[in-house]
Amino acid sequence: MHLNPYGEYAVLLAASLANEWPDDRQGIEERTRAFGMTMIFPAGADDHAATGAVVEDWLRVVDAPPEDGERARLLNEQMAAAAAYPRLTDHDGEGWHLHYRGENDSMPFVLRAVISVGTSLHLATRGMHRLGRCAGEPCCNVVVDVTRNGRQRYCSVRCANRAAVRRHRARPSR
Repeated sequence: MHLNPYGEYAVLLAASLANEWPDDRQGIEERTRAFGMTMIFPAGADDHAATGAVVEDWLRVVDAPPEDGERARLLNEQMAAAAAYPRLTDHDGEGWHLHYRGENDSMPFVLRAVISVGTSLHLATRGMHRLGRCAGEPCCNVVVDVTRNGRQRYCSVRCANRAAVRRHRARPSR
């Protein structure tokens, strides 16, 4: 039974933002809704740029080696910077649920908290190797491995197929 929505969905949101950065603040907010966040964020003049910095910090986690503890160190640093605490809320009348934010926190602040906590939960429960870059060159998209076997290496079927064709063509002729 999967009990943690902040793990998978938050890390997939972060990957979506990293792989296809929205043009403006509204695009970021629309993306958060597409990944299940329902809150209205108070508008801030620097939300787009500040959220971009959150995603750039998160990409340091993606690019850190999974085996030496660097990912954990970076995530701990990011969670401390967010300094948000979990709270139960029933803001939308659909029942009590958990948020990692205060009532009037800015979009970048909330996203730093949700993304860093969600990534931490994802990696701690599924494995530190379950986050990386697409193995299909020249693609450099982020890959969040949510597969059952834990071996996802490509961001899409398209990249996997291209890599398979390259490997096939690189084989010596008989």
